[in-house]
Amino acid sequence: MENTPDDSGCDSGRKFRKMHGLGNDFVIFDGRADQLDLTADQARHIAGRNRGIGCDQVITILPSAKADAFMRIQNADGSEVNACGNAARCVGDILLAEGDVQKVTIETGAGILTTVQDGDLITVDMGKPRRAWHEIPLSQNMNTDNLDLTVGPLSNPVAVNMGNPHVIFFVNDVNAIALHDLGPEIENYEIFPERANVSIVEDRGDGHLRHRVWERGAGITSACGSAACAVIVAASLRNIVARKATIEMDGGLLYMTWDNDGHVQMSGGVTYVYDGYLTDLDEMS
Repeated sequence: MENTPDDSGCDSGRKFRKMHGLGNDFVIFDGRADQLDLTADQARHIAGRNRGIGCDQVITILPSAKADAFMRIQNADGSEVNACGNAARCVGDILLAEGDVQKVTIETGAGILTTVQDGDLITVDMGKPRRAWHEIPLSQNMNTDNLDLTVGPLSNPVAVNMGNPHVIFFVNDVNAIALHDLGPEIENYEIFPERANVSIVEDRGDGHLRHRVWERGAGITSACGSAACAVIVAASLRNIVARKATIEMDGGLLYMTWDNDGHVQMSGGVTYVYDGYLTDLDEMS
């Protein structure tokens, strides 16, 4: 974990911070003083990797009457979502450092998350999974523990909502799956009215799961915290793990527990990349 940016040589413009959790990267703005309200077009320009800053999600920290701060999340395509576990860990790291405290709360569209310092790791209580068909949501009543869905070599996934919809397929070899081709097809499949995040998971034994993810509105990312939360629930329901696992994503490891109270706990490192200043924000509207 690194949370010691250098503010020397500050420039003019809108300040942002670039951070990532296992390569799942974010451009983070602090809008608590002025209620910054980025449009979808602005978020899309900022997230662009060729002509913008480049990130998977654009995050705005805003005031909250219910928690230490509110976290707004906009995908690379400009769409807004309710949850992002790795972003919660990055924002949690910022709030923990500035308050010099051991615990903070973050309000999201999916509810209030509690974030704590755990040595070199940041742990977020991501709350309870939602598993009913209308909570995912699906377009019709279906068994979410064993979804009647087949797309190419992928079939019979588990559907879980962790603040956003996830569908999890268990496979023998994640590297043998053409996720770049299958991800967008499944994301936009007709039974998912709000689209879905798509995970493929390989059991490597002894509580070690290999996980790749196609994120709704972002594409293949090196890590996705809410997807890892959905995976620990799905793997537990399938009796692949006993409610605890190390999940290996393209960007690194997350340590997951589905605790006895039904809450999903996610632990992992975060990395500060740099602080910068955006001078042409208004021109992106």
